[in-house]
Formats: sequence, C-alpha cells, structure tokens
Amino acid sequence: MADKRKDNWGRLTLPSEENFYEETLELIDKLGADALRDSDGTKLPDELKNLDGMLIYGKYFVNRRYNDFAKTVPLEWTRFYLSSENHTAYSDELEINILEEYYDQQIKADYDNDPKKWWEVVDRTTGEPIDVEDWEVDKDRDIVTIKATPFHDYTVSFLAYGIWDPVGMYNHIVNDWGDVPHDIPFDVRYEKSSEFVEEALRKYLEENPNTNVIRFTTFFYQFSLIFNKNAKQKYVDWFGYQNTVSPKALEAFEEEYGYRLRPEDFIDQGYYNSQGRFPSQRYLDYMDFQERFVSQKAKRLVDICHEYDRYAIMFLGDHWIGTEPYGKYFKDIGLDGVVGSVGDGVTLRLIADIDLPTKEGRFLPYFFPDVLHEGGEPTKEAMDNWTKARRALLKKPLDRIGYGGYLSLAYKFPDFIDYIEVVVNEYRDIYNRINDTKPRNVAKVAVVNAWGKIRGFGAWTVAHGLWYKNNYSYQGILEALSGMDVDVHFLTYEEVRDGVPEDIDVLINAGQAYTSYSGGEKWADEKLVSSIREFVYNGGGFIGIGEPSAYQNNGKFFQLRDVLGVDKEVGFSLGHDKYFVEPVKNHFILEDNHKDLDFGENIKDIYAIDEDTQILEYSNNEVHMAAKDYGKGRSFYMTGMPYSVENTRILKRAIHYVSHKEEELKKYFADDLRVEVTAYPEKGIYVVVNNSLDDVQTTVYDGDRKAFKVDLKASELKWFEG
Repeated sequence: MADKRKDNWGRLTLPSEENFYEETLELIDKLGADALRDSDGTKLPDELKNLDGMLIYGKYFVNRRYNDFAKTVPLEWTRFYLSSENHTAYSDELEINILEEYYDQQIKADYDNDPKKWWEVVDRTTGEPIDVEDWEVDKDRDIVTIKATPFHDYTVSFLAYGIWDPVGMYNHIVNDWGDVPHDIPFDVRYEKSSEFVEEALRKYLEENPNTNVIRFTTFFYQFSLIFNKNAKQKYVDWFGYQNTVSPKALEAFEEEYGYRLRPEDFIDQGYYNSQGRFPSQRYLDYMDFQERFVSQKAKRLVDICHEYDRYAIMFLGDHWIGTEPYGKYFKDIGLDGVVGSVGDGVTLRLIADIDLPTKEGRFLPYFFPDVLHEGGEPTKEAMDNWTKARRALLKKPLDRIGYGGYLSLAYKFPDFIDYIEVVVNEYRDIYNRINDTKPRNVAKVAVVNAWGKIRGFGAWTVAHGLWYKNNYSYQGILEALSGMDVDVHFLTYEEVRDGVPEDIDVLINAGQAYTSYSGGEKWADEKLVSSIREFVYNGGGFIGIGEPSAYQNNGKFFQLRDVLGVDKEVGFSLGHDKYFVEPVKNHFILEDNHKDLDFGENIKDIYAIDEDTQILEYSNNEVHMAAKDYGKGRSFYMTGMPYSVENTRILKRAIHYVSHKEEELKKYFADDLRVEVTAYPEKGIYVVVNNSLDDVQTTVYDGDRKAFKVDLKASELKWFEG
C-alpha cells in the first residue's frame, strides 16, 4: 500500500467530502496526501474517487447503517448484560425499575427471551442470587418485584437490546446530526444477520469499484459504551465484552465448554469486568470463545475483499471487540493493515506494535467541532499530540498517518493546516531514515499485570490517548516507556510465577492495591513472591510504583517489602515506631532532576522498613521515593509517576540503576531533561529531539561519551552520524 513517489509525498490519508473538490486538491498538493477517505457522516464524490494515483478508503460498517434490514430481524439485534441500580428493601417486598438510569433511546429490555432463564436477581448484601420463584417481571412497566429480606440491597441483572449503536449515537450527539436515523446494530451470531453482512459487502464492493481500501469500522461488537438517562456516558470500557452476549452465544458457549455462564459473570458485582478487575477464568474462557468466533467471521469478510482485489484494514476502535490485536487468533483474520487513533505515545505504540503489513495512525485532533470552533485551540492540541507521539514513533514508526473528520472544517483554520504540514513532512523524514532498522535498547523491561501482552500499551487506557482519572499516575509509566531506549514487554503473573524469563533485566509492577495491575490476591501465592525475590537477589532489577505487590497477608501489606525497602501503614502497625526518615544526600536516580517532584495522586503512609533503605524523598512524614540493594539486585520505589519530562528522566535513570547499567547512561544522552537521544547503530545515526515547546541549548553525548553543545528550537529534532 506504500506510495513509490518522492520522499516528501505520500503515506498520508486525508478525509474529504462532497462539495469540497477544489479545496481538497489544494490540500492534497500542500500536504502530499496519497489517499482520501470518507468519515462517519460524510461521502466522497465520484470526482475525488477518480483522481489518478490516489488510494481511496471507504469506511465500512458491518452492522450499522442497515436499518431496513435490521427492522426485519428484531430478534437478532445486539444485546448487553446490564445491571439495575442497587436498591435497599425496607419491607419484605421490593420493586426495581430496571431501566430507570439508562438512556431509553439506546436500551430496551429483552423480553423475547425468558427472563426467568436469562436474568438474575442478586442479594447484594449476601452476594447470592435469589430463587427465580421469588421475583416477577412486569414487562409493561420494566419493573421487577422481589420477595426481599428487609434492609438487604438487591440488583437485577438483565438482558437488553441495543437499539441505537453507541458510537453512532455518540457522533450523532457530538456533531448534532439532527434527523439522521438511529443506527440499529444486529448480531452476526444469528443466521440471517450473518448471511446479510456477506451479501451487503459484496454489493458494496460491486457498487464502489474505485474504493480500493476497505476500512472496516470495525467488525461486529462495540466496546462497552452505555449512556445514562441524561444521554451522558454512564459506563465505558474500551476493552469491554459487555455488548457481545446473546442467548445464542451463551448456548454455544455452554455446549463447547461444558458449563453455563451466569449473568454475574458479566455483571461482576457491577464492575462489568473492567480492565482494573482481575478476570475470572470463566470470563477469560468467554473472551477466548468470542475471539475465535470473531476472527473466523471477520476472515470471511476479508477474504471477500481479497476476492474483489481490495485491501482490507480494520479500525482499532468502535466495534473491535473480539479482535484483540495481540491475541491468539488475530493473525488468522488475514488483514492487510490496521488503523487507529493516536493521541500520545501510548496509543501510537499500541498500533505500531501490531504484527501486520501496514500500521496507520489517525492523529488527533479529529476535524470535529468539539475542537475546531471559535476559541478552540486545535494547533495547540496537535502540537502536544505530535510531541508525545513522535517519541514513540522514533522507537517504532508507523507505515502511514492520517486524519479524520470534516476537511472543510479544518480548512477554516489555516494555522492549523500549516502545522499539519510540518507534522507530515517530519513524519516522512523519520520514516525514511529509520523504518528498516532497530533502535538501540539499553535494557529489556517487562511490565507485569494480570493482562500481560493481550492489553500491552493499552493498559490504563480509556481510548484515543485518554485515561481514567485515578490512572494518570500509572499511565505516565507507559507514556515514558513508549519512547524510551528500552525494549518493552508485558507479562502476566502466571508468566513469572515459575521463574522470570532469563532475558529480562527489569520488572515493573504498578497500580492501585487489589487491581489487575498491582496484583491483589496473586501476591498470596508464595511461588510468585519467591520467584521475583530470587530474580532480584540474583541480580535483576525491580521497579514498583504506587502499591506494588499490595495484599494484606502474613503481617505485611507490600508482599515484596523486603525487596522494595518500604511498606504501607494500613493501621495495623501504628504501635511500631518508624525511625528511618533521613533521605540520602545524593543519588544516581535524582542526579539531574531540577524541579519539584510530581507523584500524581499520591499514595500515602509509605515508610522505610530498615536502615538499608535508601530514602530519596521524604516529606509529610512519609516516603515517596526509595531504592534498595537486595542481594546482587536492586529495586526502586515511587508512589506515582504521571507523565512529564522530569518523571521520564527519573524512570530512565531508575532502569539504569536497578539493572546496574549506570555507566551506559551517558551514551546517547542529553543533559537537559526536555531532550532525548535515540540511536540506530545499524545505520550509524542518532537523533536529538526536543520534547518541549521551548528553545533549548543542551550538552549531548554521543555513543563514545563525547560531549558537544546542541541548540534546538521548540519541538525541533536534529540528526547526527556516529
């Protein structure tokens, strides 16, 4: 799919639309675009589709925009497992309106399948489901009446139809689409829907002969996106399988696995198996089951595209559930490429690390009115986005970049268009220099959590460079790693339980206590604890951020407190004096940090356990940063690490320190925290990049530790040989 013309042309996809022909030609020439696409809510006219030498992308919705068909198969509409709000009984009878907090234009209860078979009422005081004979459903009022125990609280877990596609609905609301019909999504597990999507694709391919790249947006099942009664987001999980259920799927699962799933396996006490929760084996089984199904169905559509001599790519977002790009079955689909939104270094690496022929990033901001409006700052957002994404790009470049939305809207902001020109030209230069080579890595680092490789750089991510409020102290770790000179891997607790892989230099464990990230009850496993102790004792490095190894057990909260040199006071050991409060005066990790330290939403009440702990920061009667020798190995601890140039430098130095590679630091290095150096030994080149919007003069060290001065303008990068 790569364009073979001059170096400063191509590898760029632009959106366009009707009644914008001349302006589109102008921007193609200015920006060097070699591909055009339509967006949700726009259509490319034939005169643009017929442009010589242009790739034409067509957005393709597999189970959206087909309301005429959807209305003929109401029993095949997609479904959710949802929970009512918690309600406390004040007598022996309780009525619950199951839909009272949901958006009535998105959700309706499924009464076509017997609620007594598929629903569940749970006593949330005991945690147990109650007998089906002890509750009744009033379908006309969406009311469930329960024989209750007074002062116990209850929820109803119920199947519901999705009667308005969540992403279509989001775009409808954000972009004020007015009378545009609501898309009704349908489920390809059912025979008529399965047949229809193949027939519809063939029809589309025949009617659009000039569309040579089919961009599936995406396949069959939307990530969890539920709206409340006020048409505001109620629950979102970019990895959620909540919208993949159906009686047919559940029956097929039972037949294959030999056991029946409960509604609670999806409701999960109301947490809906969010990425911060530890997945049960039953939920992991269901994920695997759906991944195999989706990959098989998606392959049928990809094969049809290839039959018509078209490229098939998928959007990493929207209806992407079941296409886990690092999962076991993704390669079976046979896609030619993947495209996803890039909001920072994390989301760029999420795309770039996928094993497909073509990886393409849609850079933010989208050309939408939420940013492109009077008083908006699209150029500022684009600069911030590019500065962060570029760090990751220098580690692993994308094959293509592009933008989405309304080109006519972006055209009204000439300064913004001028900056995009800077971005695309710089991108091409980077790609042409380093695409076929590997960067220098100083260490192999593994992030350990419950999800491992399957989530990778997606951990802590909402979508498109967004993170959950309480996650920013940990999302920063991935952002820092995304462009750092280390080889990053992701491992599950099971993968290190019987021994840390020999090629790993440093393990990182981070997150809030009892989450899938920090480990929770996994740390009750003596084999896991012993395995990591052994790894560090024999010379490995361990970095803990937040509440690593946290699980109250056997007289300690941090199960690796001996490795870390710190623990958290949870109220059990208040009677024990904590004498170790004096920070060390100088330490390698903080040697070039010149600003106040930022720990994010700080973990409180951390204390040093003995005099061997090297306290790096102590304030408010608590430790926020520490290091420790443990056998031949070392550890580093920090209470939180939101992304910043300062914290990136701290993490880099910590990795060097715990892996005993301090002497390697000032190879390909810059003194100024805002500047990073990435080397490509195979080509004998390195790049010095300013990650700030300030002009910078700094001392740079080449691969032989020779120092020289470099002047960099705001966000500038310079290439050197050596």
